[in-house]
Amino acid sequence: MEPPSPSPSPPRPSTQTPAAVLREDCWSEDATHTLIEAWGDRYLDLNRGNLRQRHWQEVAAAVNARHATSASSKSFRSDIQCKNRIDTLKKKYKIEKAKATDFNSTTTAASAAYVSAWPFFASLDSLLGSSFPKPSTAVPRRSTPPWNLSTPIPVGPRTHKRPAPSPAIDSFFRRNFTAAAAEEDGDGSDSSSKEEKELEKIGYRELAQAIERFGEIYERVEGAKQKQMMELEKQRMQFTKDLECHRMQLLLETQVQLQKIKRARRQCQSQIFGVESRSCCHIHTGLFRQ
Repeated sequence: MEPPSPSPSPPRPSTQTPAAVLREDCWSEDATHTLIEAWGDRYLDLNRGNLRQRHWQEVAAAVNARHATSASSKSFRSDIQCKNRIDTLKKKYKIEKAKATDFNSTTTAASAAYVSAWPFFASLDSLLGSSFPKPSTAVPRRSTPPWNLSTPIPVGPRTHKRPAPSPAIDSFFRRNFTAAAAEEDGDGSDSSSKEEKELEKIGYRELAQAIERFGEIYERVEGAKQKQMMELEKQRMQFTKDLECHRMQLLLETQVQLQKIKRARRQCQSQIFGVESRSCCHIHTGLFRQ
């Protein structure tokens, strides 16, 4: 009797993303090459320095000019996306560079060289290769012949152990050394304190001279200000005096004109009154004669 065949297990759902569904920030190989080229030109122009926002905007414009059909398309890249893409490429380049360094350090053959399968390694290595430490060349080890255990090993005569100095001599030398060190420290501290005092004196002297110059300048400025204020006050007083004189002159002229007008009016009235009195006299004399 044949054993029952195991039932086939149900197929697991695929965890891979379909090719039709792509991320919006997915970069193609051509767009990445264009990005590296545009970024590399400005990176070298800035002497391998960091790019500013306007430089990243120029890089994004260069990428979009070649690969973006419109501003609303998914292939349109902003300056932030370009910067993030370059940071990702730098991290990947560090990993590939470490692999190359390890390969070169472990391989002694001159003809063998590390070839990266990453398509952007060569472009980034030409730009960032000098900013990373070069792998140190492995020094070939000198092959030593195996030691023959049968050959006798020369042994020199044993040296006697040197006796330790006596405590009295040791303490004597220690006291002398301590006194000499203290004396040197004292001389150094005295000289340094003298230098500090001299520097303080020079600093105080320069400060006093600066304050004196500032006082002289302030005095000149204040004197010029006071003189200008006095001149302005004189001009104001003269203007007020001239204005008052002109006003008085106008008043006098007005009074004279009024007096002239009154005098002329009085003369006219007196003349009219004289004519009327004479006419009345003639009338009275004529009536009396009748």
